[in-house]
Amino acid sequence: MENRIAEIRKEKKIGQAYLVENLGVSRQAISAIENGKATPSLDLAMDIAYLLETPLDEVFIHENRFKDVHK
Repeated sequence: MENRIAEIRKEKKIGQAYLVENLGVSRQAISAIENGKATPSLDLAMDIAYLLETPLDEVFIHENRFKDVHK
């Protein structure tokens, strides 16, 4: 799943250390999520969005596999 964590962090001048400290995860975990090498749990994704003060769907980009279902 793609995300804009690093981009949003830089815009808001928030370091990885802030997320690490407040989320209780390692810097390696945050880095892996930012780089698309790991996918966070829903709870962690929601917490990241909350700390970035950005809606979840603006932090994480999910391709809608069901776009043609309701047509």
